[in-house]
Amino acid sequence: MAPPPPAPFLLLLLLAALAGADDPYRYFTWTVTYGPITPLGTTQQGILINGQFPGPRIDCVTNDNLVVTVINALDEPFLLTWNGIKQRKNSWQDGVAGTNCAIPPRGGNYTYRFQTKDQIGTFFYFPSLALHRAAGGFGALNVYQRPAIPVPYPPPAGDFTLLVGDWYAAASPHADLRRDLDATGALPPPDALLINGAPSGGTFVGDRGGTYLFRVSNVGLRASVNVRIQGHALRLVEVEGTHPVQNVYDSLDVHAGQSLAFLVTLDQPPLDYAVVASTRFTPTNELTAVATLHYAGATARAPGPLPLAPPAAGPFDYGWSLNQARSFRWNLTASAARPNPQGSFHYGSIPTSRTLVLASSSSAPVDVAVGGPRRCAVNGVSFVVPDTPLKLADNYNIADVIDWDTLPVRPDATAGAGAGTPVLRLGLHEFVEVVFQNTESELQSWHLDGYDFWVVGYGDGQWNETQRQTYNLVDAQARHTVQVYPNGWSAILVSLDNQGMWNLRSAIWDRQYLSQQLYLRVWTPEQSFSNEYAIPTNAILCGKAAGLPH
Repeated sequence: MAPPPPAPFLLLLLLAALAGADDPYRYFTWTVTYGPITPLGTTQQGILINGQFPGPRIDCVTNDNLVVTVINALDEPFLLTWNGIKQRKNSWQDGVAGTNCAIPPRGGNYTYRFQTKDQIGTFFYFPSLALHRAAGGFGALNVYQRPAIPVPYPPPAGDFTLLVGDWYAAASPHADLRRDLDATGALPPPDALLINGAPSGGTFVGDRGGTYLFRVSNVGLRASVNVRIQGHALRLVEVEGTHPVQNVYDSLDVHAGQSLAFLVTLDQPPLDYAVVASTRFTPTNELTAVATLHYAGATARAPGPLPLAPPAAGPFDYGWSLNQARSFRWNLTASAARPNPQGSFHYGSIPTSRTLVLASSSSAPVDVAVGGPRRCAVNGVSFVVPDTPLKLADNYNIADVIDWDTLPVRPDATAGAGAGTPVLRLGLHEFVEVVFQNTESELQSWHLDGYDFWVVGYGDGQWNETQRQTYNLVDAQARHTVQVYPNGWSAILVSLDNQGMWNLRSAIWDRQYLSQQLYLRVWTPEQSFSNEYAIPTNAILCGKAAGLPH
């Protein structure tokens, strides 16, 4: 079932204006349950929020305060994370296992309180524990600009949200797929691709001559997707909360965990046109989901076949996708969520304080602590999720939870593989270079909570220092999730201006489940609310922190 129609864009702006100087509060109460869903025509056990699959969409404005009470009626612990929301000074609300104790099952509850501080754009939320997101529990989170802050395009006639992702036909997807991973360390190929919870994807209605904003997020477990609209050009206007140069494309790749938005002008004859999403780089059959762009008053479908996927010499031809990624450029003159232009921050002229080279790998386990026939690792270390969240252990100075600075900052083939709970300590306001090295034959996708970063380069083979000569130090695209092509590397620069405990993880969810993640602790000894908020009074305390005072 598709989400309800979007709230009128102008109404949100009016509400923001009426709020005056105070940042408004928006309150939500969500009950998480199991329930029957039929996206593929047969009944599956889904994870619903207030009975909805996908979950309710949040529409809000920059700097709004969101108060979301989550009641967990499942029989398992549960958490939600807010993909791309920076949680300024507030990693307490990030909703991952390293920052939060799980919401207890069978009626437990937790109230998230966070602000969409200095952000606009297209985001989403999803369950962060186990493989719950394989059964639902995800939804859109759209942040609109304040009236005083212009965006670099005229107000669209409307906007549409597309949650696109791979899907499995298992009777209980989260439980069945988890058993598969625990037993074999691998997932089978997905069975379908969904748009807003259905392979048919629903209908988006617009008037001829109007221009509409399409917001797309890849909420699936692992598959990259390509999105295109029959007979229409896509003008890219947002990438994960930042404004790019507005290039025009026939189609756009969106990798696991990524979001973007594009404008479409309805300038064709008044007919129904196919909105197509298809999987990328799959050795077996390409999966396709099709929605409809309906011109008001249209009575027939546009003739001709569905628009084709990008050209490729084979299922593992990444050249087209790589060239498109390199074409994304940061719009230097556009304002973001604040009045100053994005380009006023000259990231390319800032010296880096350190370099992290992080290589992903997958292999049989080397430690009984991680178990199973296959694990993933970063620089040879498979992450073990502790019973006590890292943020609590750090706050209360609890020993024997965190492996401080044990992760090699560069791959070391002589060090061997191992398991642990690595946290890298970095200083507040450091400026860091991170290189993601992919020595495997499958595409990787990496996400960093709490931040945007500049994707300054993509390359083939092994990265080395000479590759810096190829970096884009002027207008590299800023985003929070970056793809790394097989047997290649992607380099980012990140300004560590947000204190907290932040998860750096694979956005390909089976790899995250199999331990491809770590945490960054960004900190300064100067304790101040201007740097970080205190532990919430309603924080759930568990593990070695159970029973301690807030």
